Amino acid sequence: MKSKRKKDYPVWRAALRWIFSAALGVCVVMPVRAQLTDSQVQAMRAKIRAALFVPNPLPALDAKSYGSFAPEPGVIAERVTYATEYGLRIPAIVYRPEKIRGKIPGIVVVNGHGADKASWYSWYTGVEYARAGAMVVTYDPIGEGERNDEHKDATGEHDRVIDVPGVPERMGGAMMTDAMQGVSYLLSRQEVDARRIGMLGFSMGSFVVSLTGAVDARIHAVFLTGGGDLDGPGGYWDASHMVMCQSGPYKALKFLGDRSAAIFALQARRGPTFIWNGTADTVVAIPEHGPEFFDDLRKRTIVLNGSEKNVFTTYFDPGASHRPAWVTKPAAEWLAEQLHFANWSVKKIAKLPTIRIADWAAKNGVHLNRSAEREDRDGGLLVLDVDVPKLTPEQLSVLPMAEWERERAQFVYASWAADAIADAKRASAGDPAAAGD
Repeated sequence: MKSKRKKDYPVWRAALRWIFSAALGVCVVMPVRAQLTDSQVQAMRAKIRAALFVPNPLPALDAKSYGSFAPEPGVIAERVTYATEYGLRIPAIVYRPEKIRGKIPGIVVVNGHGADKASWYSWYTGVEYARAGAMVVTYDPIGEGERNDEHKDATGEHDRVIDVPGVPERMGGAMMTDAMQGVSYLLSRQEVDARRIGMLGFSMGSFVVSLTGAVDARIHAVFLTGGGDLDGPGGYWDASHMVMCQSGPYKALKFLGDRSAAIFALQARRGPTFIWNGTADTVVAIPEHGPEFFDDLRKRTIVLNGSEKNVFTTYFDPGASHRPAWVTKPAAEWLAEQLHFANWSVKKIAKLPTIRIADWAAKNGVHLNRSAEREDRDGGLLVLDVDVPKLTPEQLSVLPMAEWERERAQFVYASWAADAIADAKRASAGDPAAAGD
């Protein structure tokens, strides 16, 4: 990663210093009358959850263990499942340090399109931050991996458009619910400090985490990459061809008015947010949503928040495209500052070695697809080199195949789709029980 910053000066610190100086003038003229009150914040959060049919309260967790393995010395990977909406279950691999002293932070990883817990960056993230001294939840989003009707990865099954009013909104809410249940799982573990929960979102996951962090105050720190550039009517997110998980849910939030500023003001009331994008990321329109776009969004967010406290920080990676940057050294430094890792301080992270993902993949026999091999995509990503091994889909499956076949109705997309369609039709027929909170 090219940068003009000093060698050991974290990107996020430089960004914060610039934003602080630039925002002083904004704060002086800020109209206090526009500041959201605490009661308005709570009402907005409740209305977002209702518009996207997020269960309130969340489903009982009912976590189950399927054993564990050690991907590398010092790191344990646990195979678990826990409940989500419609009585369905989420399969997850949970990474943690082998030895835990005192309370440790927790992290939930929310993948991009076509990715799941068997994607390289999921297990890399899990091992990396378990070494740092955190517990990391990686899970299959609906339609992928063990939640795919055919037990396959990288299918995009959830993108199938269901032309029933209310179903796309329910898809957005289902993805939020799954992420929130990851938080609930972490909070169920006695080793985890409830005040040190982080959530990472890439690409589609950046959208999911943008909404989830706006409504779930249990999360302390949010890191968005390959997105976070929420715009206005008719913009990228409104017009997205990903109707089920992006444009449909986003359009349902028009009642917020200035949706992007409102969402990030709610995020600020929860805690800090970092938004990292590549300047050449055309997947989420960053060339059109560059520094000026985010500067304007930040000013509008400050007005609603009432101050610059916890309003998002941005960083633009020169020449980079679409990739999960939270495994980089600067990202780890920022997360360490927010979550206080048990094993890694900011100073220790600064001294750790780095490696290009293309070199790591070649060294470990990890296959990257043609897009990911590109230098401006995953291949050129400079990440912390902490001896992350290759993990296989077989290792990262939670249920033995025979058991999955018997229990598949509890996991797969088809089950979710049938229930969501039935609920949406009952709601259109006037059944209040199916219309959301």
